[in-house]
Amino acid sequence: MKILIVNDYFTKRRFIKDLLRDNGFTNTFEADDGHTALSMLKEEAYDFVATTWNMPIMNGLEFFKEVRKVPDLKNLPVLIVFEPADKEHMVETTKAGAYVHLVAPFTAGAFGVIG
Repeated sequence: MKILIVNDYFTKRRFIKDLLRDNGFTNTFEADDGHTALSMLKEEAYDFVATTWNMPIMNGLEFFKEVRKVPDLKNLPVLIVFEPADKEHMVETTKAGAYVHLVAPFTAGAFGVIG
């Protein structure tokens, strides 16, 4: 499974990458913002995206909506990670059709949602 991790903080990307690796997912790639991630998704096929709600330039919901506008990506599973202060935005992303939400902090067991 090819997974794209999108987060503006290197340490948070590394944390998610390490959790995924510890659960057997080793084919991971990183982007530090939604625009970069969108370009990567248009250039190569990915099986899953893990992003965060709170990013500059393009937040997680905006990124998700842009992904859904691309015909080849409209069914791509997207996980959006929220900080506790951002929980109220979960309703917005659910209405937009986001795959799954996690509230940070979380443990390795949370990645059991990835098939």
